[in-house]
Amino acid sequence: QVQLVESGGGLVQAGGSLRLSCVASGRTFSVNANAIGWYRQAPGKQREWVASISSGGYTDYEDSVKGRFTISRDSAKNTVYLQMNSLKPEDTAVYYCTSGRYYSGRYIPSGNGWGQGTQVTVST
Repeated sequence: QVQLVESGGGLVQAGGSLRLSCVASGRTFSVNANAIGWYRQAPGKQREWVASISSGGYTDYEDSVKGRFTISRDSAKNTVYLQMNSLKPEDTAVYYCTSGRYYSGRYIPSGNGWGQGTQVTVST
């Protein structure tokens, strides 16, 4: 069974940067062989997809983060990263990662539940 643990959140001023990490553990789970997605949930709002990377390395981003966020992976560390630059107050949320798959060009989460996430707070 795979476990994904998020970290790297914090408090940052608008315009700053953070790098989130999603470490995967599990005997046979490899971030290189699976699609991984990042989601976020702001207070009072529904959880929304932010970015994802396919097993083949294809990356995809929600429009509001394009050009500011970059998703990448390190197979040696079995970790997926979300580099967030030029942060805005509206990026404030709890960020989660999850495994999933691509279907018809869209990332679909696996539905195996969510971890604790990591809090990102962007101040003005």
